[in-house]
Amino acid sequence: MTERTSRTVLLRGGSVYSPADPFASAMLVEGEHIAWVGSDGAAEAYADVADEIVELDGALVTPAFVDAHVHATATGLALTGLDLTGCPTLAEALARISAFAAGGADGGVLIGHGWDETGWPEGRPPTLAELDAAVGGAAVYLSRTDVHSGLAGTALRALTPGLETLPGHTAEGPLTRDAHHAVRRAALAHLTDVQRRVAQQATLARAAALGIGSLHECAGPDISSEQDLTALLALAAEGAGPEVYGYWGEAGAVATARRLGAVGAGGDLFVDGALGSHTACLHTPYDDAPHTGTAYLTAEQVADHVAACTEAGLQAGFHAIGDAALSAVIEGVRAAADRVGTDRVKALRHRVEHAEALDDKGVAAFVELGLVASVQPAFDAAWGGPEGMYAQRLGAERAAALNPFAALLRAGVPLAFGSDAPVTPLDPWGTVRAAAFHRTPEHRISVRAAFTAHTRGGWRAIGRDQDGVLVPGAVASYAVWATGELVVQTPDARVAGWSTDPRSGTPGLPDLTPGGPLPVCLRTVVRGRTVHRG
Repeated sequence: MTERTSRTVLLRGGSVYSPADPFASAMLVEGEHIAWVGSDGAAEAYADVADEIVELDGALVTPAFVDAHVHATATGLALTGLDLTGCPTLAEALARISAFAAGGADGGVLIGHGWDETGWPEGRPPTLAELDAAVGGAAVYLSRTDVHSGLAGTALRALTPGLETLPGHTAEGPLTRDAHHAVRRAALAHLTDVQRRVAQQATLARAAALGIGSLHECAGPDISSEQDLTALLALAAEGAGPEVYGYWGEAGAVATARRLGAVGAGGDLFVDGALGSHTACLHTPYDDAPHTGTAYLTAEQVADHVAACTEAGLQAGFHAIGDAALSAVIEGVRAAADRVGTDRVKALRHRVEHAEALDDKGVAAFVELGLVASVQPAFDAAWGGPEGMYAQRLGAERAAALNPFAALLRAGVPLAFGSDAPVTPLDPWGTVRAAAFHRTPEHRISVRAAFTAHTRGGWRAIGRDQDGVLVPGAVASYAVWATGELVVQTPDARVAGWSTDPRSGTPGLPDLTPGGPLPVCLRTVVRGRTVHRG
């Protein structure tokens, strides 16, 4: 049962992060909307009419976070089952796989996630024989950390018709491209409705516990299924957790996206793969492989999709990581603009997920075409730096150019932050920290800008410019946090020094200096309904 939303709630005695009043310490909520923001003294006038008074005791109130790129079922399966993220060695991974397999597979296929051979001393993933031995011959699917390649045991391979003929098939090693998509579909097809619901509930509950009030689900035929998306949207509509806005990643599938209740035909509509799996599409070869990755869509196909979506008044979007893939997206969107009109294209704010290998010309093109950059700062935290996976794949120079958040922000490209969970965990404050303390200093942005990208930016990405702020009339989706001193952190110490001066009227946010504790969520409220209490 969900909490009724016609109640009046007064929060007082804390800090309210609001552009309406940089010194606000109280907030009044009536039903689904914020009615007032101001001081504790002025709040006394509302105490008698409030159905509930929340004594904040110094806690911080902020807009609830928006995670602009998730895969709810896969995330829930990792939360409730086999998650190999951070596993230190191949031997340890095989031991965990064996222990998980000993528990059996209710749906007939063991499903796990998160292996990453780049940090293992063995320097390789399991062989097919090692995998079969670990699971006792059971059917098993294990997605790599980037979910663009995967391991499939002999039994699952046998359940996947025509696998040997598909691009990306290997007899022994990880599967990529179409072969990977095929075994993933085969594995997920064995999930029962109960398993899917339990996994999705786990994701929504974890998100709520982290102060996330809204998720953008990036579904599609190569990453999940129609049934998976409709089940998630129905679950979210029950109102017990965060809101969910779905995207369907299938080229030309305007009617399908509409039928499924998606807000856009995009998300994980793949133009390429991922750097870790050597499938991100590049202009020049990888440093550690003699090829340039994989192209799934041409510029012409991108143009056809964007034009069809624009004509239908539906937001389009693409997954593009490598520089060649991003070039194809830009060329294709330009061609679509030539067909249907630049103003019409810009008005729909078509999205690009990840957009990692953008140069200055690419950034300028995003501005020209009105594209939204839906990006994941935790990717840099996980794989950036001179010793990270990016440098292994691309060399230090190309790796240091990835994820140019500061350049995007300076140019005026709308940023929407997400996790791509389960690729990186649901972790909104960690994501803000990753953007503010990017491993390449020139790409860092202020905590305030990063926080905006992870709250209001997610709403702007779906055309809801009025949401994601705590002002009178706005939707009452917010989170309450236990945190330390509030500060203003920017890449430029001179700016930070002025911003912390009371005369600047700049509201503070938690100190996110690496190594320090992150805020703890005490309460999450979505449209006036409390969906989490710490």
